[in-house]
Amino acid sequence: MNKALILLFLFFIGSLIGWCIELFFRRFCTPYGKKDKKWTNPGFLVGPYLPLYGSGLCVLYLLAGIDIKGLQEHPAAEKLVLFIIMAIAMTVIEYITGLIFIKGMHVKLWDYSDHWGNIQGIICPLFSFFWAILGAFYYLIIHPHVLNALDWLSKNLAFSFVIGFFYGVFLIDIVYSFNIMVKLRKLAAEYDIVVKFEAFRNHLNKEREERKEKYRFFLSMFMPRPLREILEEHREDFSTYRHKKK
Repeated sequence: MNKALILLFLFFIGSLIGWCIELFFRRFCTPYGKKDKKWTNPGFLVGPYLPLYGSGLCVLYLLAGIDIKGLQEHPAAEKLVLFIIMAIAMTVIEYITGLIFIKGMHVKLWDYSDHWGNIQGIICPLFSFFWAILGAFYYLIIHPHVLNALDWLSKNLAFSFVIGFFYGVFLIDIVYSFNIMVKLRKLAAEYDIVVKFEAFRNHLNKEREERKEKYRFFLSMFMPRPLREILEEHREDFSTYRHKKK
């Protein structure tokens, strides 16, 4: 039971920290953020969390406890191999998540198509390297100091309440956000397209700005007009065809 609570807590913390990392990355390291000087909610959910990072932190926590046979006498080599394993694991999670949304929801949450060595625009060597750095940071800086704290928290009643509250809000958010995604998926399937999520959301922000509507940070997927109308007029700006047009 304690192990389950620890993993639930790590998912919660990882999702929040990942959201903060992406918030600053998209604001200062992407063309859209630097051009428009706006803070953009980095996730497709309403709240401040990214499940990909939450899942990743749980995986890093589990991997940090393994021993690599044959390398115990070579600590530096053992750590290097462990960081590579962490990077591979995170890249696999990223690939599976991206593929599920492309195949199942007709939505491309992120796009690495402009990066060298990318596979389907979902993963690429550069971001796998970033995952390795995050894995090393977690293992060397965070992991040694959190084990006792997590064990204590998992036995504290208030801790269980906080976890329960977070997941209650989280589930409500998932229902709301996926309801929007389902509507988008239906129309995307009808037009036989894959919607580039970032470009689509940027388009919504631009339309709201032109209509002089209030900028929505958390409700960034709020439609300024009917979704079908937007797709019919502008889908070439933020989507690609699933199959080549004849």
